[in-house]
Amino acid sequence: MPYLPDTLPFPAPDMDAAEFWAHCRERRLMFQACGDCGTAQHPPLPVCPACQSTNRVWVPAPAEARVFSYTFAHHASHPAVRDRLPYNVAVIAFPALPGVKLISNVIDAAPSALAVGADVELAWDAGPDGLWLPRFRLLT
Repeated sequence: MPYLPDTLPFPAPDMDAAEFWAHCRERRLMFQACGDCGTAQHPPLPVCPACQSTNRVWVPAPAEARVFSYTFAHHASHPAVRDRLPYNVAVIAFPALPGVKLISNVIDAAPSALAVGADVELAWDAGPDGLWLPRFRLLT
């Protein structure tokens, strides 16, 4: 069963994020980076925030990831999540890609086990219309 129901509305990717989601469909977590200075960022942008280059490339997410921050939702923001309360929303950081953070969830984790700085690993979760969503699991 997916962490959050696939009946939850999913935003249509804009032209900058379309390639990110295309990679996710193939269960590849990739981040956009500058082809000139190497600065990686998320969400995807049309120009590099460091050097203003429009030369964009995609790099694989490093295996090392950590919980940067998290919270628990205790009130349903949409009827589809009413039966999943409480659920966590986590900001995941990638130390090898400074500044890159991804908003996701840590699945299969007891609320008391989640902590800032906790090491996590990528775990793909089924989403709507054949899309795969990057979620994370605590490393023990």
